[in-house]
Amino acid sequence: MERELALEIVRVTEAAALASARWMGTGKKNEADNAATTAMRAVFESVNMDGVVVIGEGEMDEAPMLYIGEKLGQGNGDGLKVDVAVDPLEGTNIVAKGLWNAITVVAVSPRGTMLHAPDMYMEKIAVGPKAAGRIHIDAPVKENLKEVAKAANKNISDVVAILLDRDRHLPIIEEIRSAGARIKLISDGDVAAAINTAFEDTGVDIMFGTGGAPEGVLAAAALKCLGGELQGRLKPSNQAEIERCKEMGLANPEQVLMMDDLIRGDDAIFAATGVTDGELLRGVRYLGNDRAMTHSLVMRAKTGTVRFVEARHQLNKKPHLVLV
Repeated sequence: MERELALEIVRVTEAAALASARWMGTGKKNEADNAATTAMRAVFESVNMDGVVVIGEGEMDEAPMLYIGEKLGQGNGDGLKVDVAVDPLEGTNIVAKGLWNAITVVAVSPRGTMLHAPDMYMEKIAVGPKAAGRIHIDAPVKENLKEVAKAANKNISDVVAILLDRDRHLPIIEEIRSAGARIKLISDGDVAAAINTAFEDTGVDIMFGTGGAPEGVLAAAALKCLGGELQGRLKPSNQAEIERCKEMGLANPEQVLMMDDLIRGDDAIFAATGVTDGELLRGVRYLGNDRAMTHSLVMRAKTGTVRFVEARHQLNKKPHLVLV
């Protein structure tokens, strides 16, 4: 993939963030999601790539979608052939309520390298680069916490585990507490949670729990860029979901999915822009006089480059959010 694609992709996430952040705190999650999706589509049309969506918006929310199989980019035959994973607005409820850690997300990788994860649940465990290779999804929670503590040279009481605040996670929560580690519960947004494990400043060391499978692939792309690790296992709930897994090439739907199962090869580009404030990214700031500021993260696995991009936008000069 060409290095210039990284900047093009962050323009896409910036546009989605600028469009959706206007709905912060309004209680209208679908309107926020629709704004992000519309902006993403508009900017993707200006990108010189031949992209196909393999990870689209979740059907669980019945939200407006960038659907699986949709073509993105100029598609003029000269563009790079890539797989595209999108979450135009991770945290629709977060934006609607004005809470923390809503982000807009895009990942791309060379065509045929990204797992076509079906829209169902996935059990996940994620860590940053220090603990990569030292954890396993089938190991007891306490053992994984011990390995993370050793890798970070911490006492286990200093380790912070992050997971979605769901009743299904009560047994994991009890195991974490029994082990003596600390817990951070979040209402939504486990892509951001997984990314946060790779940055010391966020205060998060490991992510546990079950969330969306598409989000698992997006998080894996980010952690591939950062040298971290995500392991997953699909959790089909009925025969129809089992058959869907098989149709997407997973003969054993419950196999443990390692990093190279989720994103094959050594290259991926990941970009995210903050919509609301979070531990890692600041949310959109509207500064008056048709000006706004965004804060983004863009990374590439092949080079290991990690960039934080603070951009100031003159909105009256980009009415369709497609100009540089």
